[in-house]
Amino acid sequence: MRDTPRSAFAHVLAMPTRWMDNDSYGHVNNVNYYSFFDTAVNRYLIEQGVLDIHKDTVVGLVVETGCSYFSSISFPDTVHAGIRVAKLGNSSVRYEIALYRNDSDVPAAAGHFVHVYVDRESNRPVAIPTPARVVLEGLIVPQ
Repeated sequence: MRDTPRSAFAHVLAMPTRWMDNDSYGHVNNVNYYSFFDTAVNRYLIEQGVLDIHKDTVVGLVVETGCSYFSSISFPDTVHAGIRVAKLGNSSVRYEIALYRNDSDVPAAAGHFVHVYVDRESNRPVAIPTPARVVLEGLIVPQ
């Protein structure tokens, strides 16, 4: 996904970096990239009305994640997170995410994570709820 342009993603969310995101080397620490991934996906789901972090009985848990780093991001950059669905199963969804620095059309980092939908009480996998599935289908980009 090193050369993937922003246009390859169904949704892009802008997020400012914070002073505290920089590490002692003067760039955003790698752990924050995963936070950008998680924030971009979950904010989208909340804005689409298919995630209520306090009340939903079915929630998506991250069970797998990965990231490749291509160039540095530093405060006060703005991160633009492109998200798309690469695979939609019965109880799981694999997202692909690319992080773009400011106005760049070449990602600074790209990766993925997998949500498995579970019953909040039993922690057992369940089918993705229909409203969420409809929203997730909207993030599928033909490749």
